[in-house]
Amino acid sequence: MPDSSTVPRSELDIFTDEFMADPYPAFRDLRDVGGVVHLDALDLWAVPRYAEARHILASWEQFCSADVALNEQCNAYVGDGILRADPPLHDQLRNVLASRLAPRALRKLEADINARARALVEPLVSRGSFEAISELVRRFPLEIVADLIGLPLAGREELLGLLDANFNFFGPDNARLRESAPKLGELMEYMMSTATRQSLAEGSMGRAVYEAADAGQIPEESAPTLVLTYVTAGIDTTVHALGHAIWLLAEHPEQWDLLRQDRSLIPQAFREVLRFESPMQVFGRTVRTDWVVDGVTVPAGDRLAVLFGAANRDERNWKDPDRFDIRRDNVEHLAFGYGLHVCAGQALARMEGAAILTALLDSVSRLEAGEPARHFNNVLRGLESLPVQVVASA
Repeated sequence: MPDSSTVPRSELDIFTDEFMADPYPAFRDLRDVGGVVHLDALDLWAVPRYAEARHILASWEQFCSADVALNEQCNAYVGDGILRADPPLHDQLRNVLASRLAPRALRKLEADINARARALVEPLVSRGSFEAISELVRRFPLEIVADLIGLPLAGREELLGLLDANFNFFGPDNARLRESAPKLGELMEYMMSTATRQSLAEGSMGRAVYEAADAGQIPEESAPTLVLTYVTAGIDTTVHALGHAIWLLAEHPEQWDLLRQDRSLIPQAFREVLRFESPMQVFGRTVRTDWVVDGVTVPAGDRLAVLFGAANRDERNWKDPDRFDIRRDNVEHLAFGYGLHVCAGQALARMEGAAILTALLDSVSRLEAGEPARHFNNVLRGLESLPVQVVASA
């Protein structure tokens, strides 16, 4: 623990339910304290401002991602997978599916994804009310990603709970992590018994990973972890983004009306959701060499908590950042990360977001939401439930 009296510090524990219920006032306080703030209760450095967070994400040579989780048990569990790897291994692993996840390649899937969104949305809208999280946003990304990876139908219904536990494991060694630990074994059992080379569909992205291993493009031992990474990274974050999209547009009817009047704003609106309520709130890095920020030295070997949720509300980078505005210039949000480890599946997530918003715009004139229940996870921000009422378009 730094002993200098000049070090910006805080006693906050950013992983409590109380904090995560409404983190943004405290995030602002952290940003006001400094570009880096030592969290004494956790013995790590918080990085709450946009400029410093983006610098870290852009500088893999200076900031190691081997400690992407904030506990040693998870980092060992993740192994030498794509999340923790540096080039050249990182590039080898990422290149396996890079072409398939590129926007141009995904365009051929757009019509099918849009049709699936309509098939889910229209029956719910016809009822006049529905539970947005369980009946819509948890179903859609699971179906899309599982089919692309080539997962068998059997066992899919258990995946969401297992993946949520997996993300809890990226936080510190707290009660939430320990409660989730048994589910990691279940997740690995699922991968070893259900998501095998033999059971993944022909022509799927999952099968392509094993074919890359057979061709010597990636190490054989990396294949199961890489498949798991694309499953885990592609579902929960999109679930939470879609849940927040429906909630925020219901809470801001003037923004919904803007979107109805001008559908060209759909990509911008989804980006604003990601900026305003970042699904991934925090990831870890380790300083490789001493790092000086505003006269404060963060020693080599110290661990950082890069706060995506705080950076995306930084008033130094965004005007009136606590205002949800779908017309905002928000291209440079950090919700998908940045630099070497930027989210490989972001184009797919954007396509899914656009599909759900389009399906709702096609069939709903007015969108209203009841009181949401917050979902608590060590590194994810989302909703547990969200009752919705709609008025169908004439």
